[in-house]
Amino acid sequence: MKKQFLALLCIFAINGIAGCSSPSKVVTEDETQTESGSRKNNDQIQSVVSVRKAAEQGDANAQYNLGVAYAKGEGITKDETQAVAWYRKAAEQGDAPAQFGLGFMYAEGKGIAKDEAQAVAWYRKAAEQGNAPAQTNLGGMYALGKGITKDETQAVAWFRKAAEQGVADAQTNLGLMYAEGKGIAKDEAQAVSWFHKVAEQGFALAQHNLGVAYANGKDIAKDEAQAVAWSRKAAEQGYAPAQHNLG
Repeated sequence: MKKQFLALLCIFAINGIAGCSSPSKVVTEDETQTESGSRKNNDQIQSVVSVRKAAEQGDANAQYNLGVAYAKGEGITKDETQAVAWYRKAAEQGDAPAQFGLGFMYAEGKGIAKDEAQAVAWYRKAAEQGNAPAQTNLGGMYALGKGITKDETQAVAWFRKAAEQGVADAQTNLGLMYAEGKGIAKDEAQAVSWFHKVAEQGFALAQHNLGVAYANGKDIAKDEAQAVAWSRKAAEQGYAPAQHNLG
């Protein structure tokens, strides 16, 4: 194998609504016809009526679900401004998934002017309630110094909280922080332990990093066979750094 390098810190699951529960597909009252012209069934029509009615009556879960529908354009015309509005209504009632969603919209400038400080504020509200995607993203903001003073120790702390809930991106990032000695004492054995957790879930980045760790043999037994095996798994998913290392 060629000289091995760890992949750079990944982008912390800042990927929209991933990690949040999504509502079942809904249709608006004026979207009751399919492309063929036949009417949608009464259950679908009643679904959107119920969700919107509940949202307008102040139900935070319904407000969040309506925001998700607008954000994704699922069963309703995509409208990120409306998504922000409904997320905000739920977030202001303390709904953690909505706080995460609103934080993401601020972070990405979707439906509202980009404001990383506001993103951090809303991520924190959700993270402090135990919302794992928000914990992951808050760790990312600390690691990158976006919207807040860079603090790798805080990044590690938030990554750990999410990693312990099983979030693959957080587990990967925590492993990388251990591997690079960022925000915590360098510990290749801990890095490998976290990479293993993610690699076994089929994530190419972690498989690549695990292969690198075995190839370099720092603080763990060097194992060329394991290095090749894990790099191959990543390469078979089309992960370019692993393909390069395999030659």
